[in-house]
Amino acid sequence: MLRIVLPKGSLEKATLELFEAADLPVSRSSSVDYRASIDDPRVAEVRILRPQEIPVYVAEGLFDLGITGRDWVTETSSDVVSLGELRYSKATSDPVRVVVAVAGDSPVESVSDLPDGVRVASEYPEMTRRFFAEHGVAADVRLSYGASEAKIPDIADCVVDITETGRALRAAGLRVIDTILTSWTEVVANPAAHADPERRRAMEQLMVLLNGALDARGKVLLKLNVTASRRDDVLAVLPSAKSPTINQLANGDFAIESVVEKSGINRIIPALSEAGATDLLEIPISKIVP
Repeated sequence: MLRIVLPKGSLEKATLELFEAADLPVSRSSSVDYRASIDDPRVAEVRILRPQEIPVYVAEGLFDLGITGRDWVTETSSDVVSLGELRYSKATSDPVRVVVAVAGDSPVESVSDLPDGVRVASEYPEMTRRFFAEHGVAADVRLSYGASEAKIPDIADCVVDITETGRALRAAGLRVIDTILTSWTEVVANPAAHADPERRRAMEQLMVLLNGALDARGKVLLKLNVTASRRDDVLAVLPSAKSPTINQLANGDFAIESVVEKSGINRIIPALSEAGATDLLEIPISKIVP
């Protein structure tokens, strides 16, 4: 039913891991194969291509659904329908930022301080031209095919580049003076495909699975028993995503379960035990669907 295009390159590994966690594993003959499949009746075709191209191909109707970055949707000005952000990126769960950076010893504090004719190297020439024009600067924007930070000062006066943590720019001796865009990974759909009720329903169902897998990351289910006399002590310690589930047992004790952050479990379990909890179980969670 759905023709899907997934990102090749820096987002590839994280995207395939997410689909695996969502019980939508992507199969292909090798890691360099651009054609793939998902064993699901809602998915007719899977292609793996560069994220720069994906918004254009989805807008043109070559694919019904694509995963790319908001940065490339903005750069290409593609007419697509956003189905929402997927809060992950190539290395962390944080977004990437498209930033303007200059040499660390430059006196420039903002884009507006740059002179007309300033040489700007960027993988985002259209976005860069629009941003500089909005700030009243006539920039000489030059397409960069990578390693933009290495082009200051002899090839470019400043760069427009993406950063997730800022480490690479700092290591190159550069300083960020402006942020053009904050970009999450995003699911985009072809407008005509999204307007079709059957295909839109399939898209929405896939989004439930993907978001459910993302929401479950870093969380576990805690199950425990506690006597009636110690119940309130345990509840005072127990964190909960919403409200813990409490069931009274035949002997008058209580069974309690709650979704908690995995990162604090090494402190929570001993504290619960001290508060009177028994039969503690920590159970991994694959999906959380509200």
